[in-house]
Amino acid sequence: MSENTSSIVSKVWSFCNVLRDGGVSYGDYLEQLTFLIFLKMAEEYRKPPYSRDIGIPEKYTWDVLKQKRGAELDTHYKELLEELGKKPGMLGQIFLKAQNKISDPAMLYKVIDMIDKESWVMMGVDTKGEIYEGLLQKNAEDTKSGAGQYFTPRPLIKAMVQCLRPEPMKTIGDPCCGTGGFFLAAYDFLTNNYEPDRDHSRFLKAKTFGGNEIVAGTRRLALMNLFLHNIGEIDGEPMISNSDALIADPNIRYDYVLTNPPFGKKSSMTFTNDEGEQEKEDLTYNRQDFWVTTSNKQLNFVQHIHTILKTGGQAAVVLPDNVLFEGGAGETVRKKLLETTDLHTILRLPTGIFYAHGVKANVLFFEAKPASKEPWTREIWIYDYRTNVHHTLKKNPLRFTDLEDFIRCYNPENRFQRKETWSREDPEGRFRRFTYEEIASRDKTNLDIFWLKDKSLADLDNLPDPDILANEIIENIEAGLESFKEIVETLNGNRK
Repeated sequence: MSENTSSIVSKVWSFCNVLRDGGVSYGDYLEQLTFLIFLKMAEEYRKPPYSRDIGIPEKYTWDVLKQKRGAELDTHYKELLEELGKKPGMLGQIFLKAQNKISDPAMLYKVIDMIDKESWVMMGVDTKGEIYEGLLQKNAEDTKSGAGQYFTPRPLIKAMVQCLRPEPMKTIGDPCCGTGGFFLAAYDFLTNNYEPDRDHSRFLKAKTFGGNEIVAGTRRLALMNLFLHNIGEIDGEPMISNSDALIADPNIRYDYVLTNPPFGKKSSMTFTNDEGEQEKEDLTYNRQDFWVTTSNKQLNFVQHIHTILKTGGQAAVVLPDNVLFEGGAGETVRKKLLETTDLHTILRLPTGIFYAHGVKANVLFFEAKPASKEPWTREIWIYDYRTNVHHTLKKNPLRFTDLEDFIRCYNPENRFQRKETWSREDPEGRFRRFTYEEIASRDKTNLDIFWLKDKSLADLDNLPDPDILANEIIENIEAGLESFKEIVETLNGNRK
């Protein structure tokens, strides 16, 4: 992050400490910044040399807003949010169900004044993007808010994009896009590696990206994040749908899918029963294009991704361990995935890199293939970046350099020319090849494969630092609690 960008992020974020004393959370503050920055940019576009009609009525423009003070400002701002939420296109989606969370008019005015001092349209795309991404990162670090579950570590996203190497004039989908991190990393890769012509630029801005995000506040942040990176039009239609991606086949096919489906095995809906109590009910999706009907959220996303990929399309998907070894529906999905796609690479991820504790995850890379009598997967290359690797969010966060060896082994320029780093002579190698026959012969077609010895179990002199051990203990306890909660919910459901 540049010094100037870092300075603006610090200035914008410095207000939050004051606002928190008034009960305004990080997420609420970021949401208000989204509304206000959008209004300021709309005002800049409204004036020469742009002279664009964004659709904001005269009485709700930025120039009118910044003249208000005190109770009048509070009343006007609430009315503005409500009315703009009724407008069509990107404008209405940004302000959909918007509310003022800064109850002190004096503090609201200070935030308005701070935003007013910057020229956001003239500011470089990189600078605007870095500022907003910096704010999203800070918001994700506020673990109490739960915002971290919508924020995939950016070094991991960048590594996944580097492996897929998306090409211009191709489409990129994410059925649960969170704050838009995969889209932005792909955008950066395309703009940094290809000389854009007019057609490429137009396609990149308006047609490259598409996806879903059902959490209204998160979707709002994603739309604004893309817009500040010059993706989409301020007066255009949003490219992120608010519908549940799993409900039906959208009849849209993508060249690439990059995604991190939400953690938690069950898809469920909450309702109030006859006694006025809150209950959860498992959701299953009866789709003709799915191989199996299940309430397991990740297995449903794997099936959905298979549907929305074009033949020859490539996917990189973050998935928890249960997808690799779970029986029943899990085994069916794995077998079908091996048959209908070339599932060529699995990256085993370490704990301590996600804001959701206790997550053991992997990245699956596969390519969709046409119908065939024989399975398309002939071999799977597994890179173990979990065993004897210790990360924590604060003291030892995941960095892009940590994944550079994996990218080299993946060999994005030609993945058909790879070399194992594991051998009988070098059993500590992290990159190893397994044939389809070896995989198919495993119980339940189990893909949870590892071979490295855990040194912490064998060598007490080389134990990780106490804080790392403590974090791992916490993660394991929390993961166990989540599993136990799911068992209890299942038992309660069966009893009813």
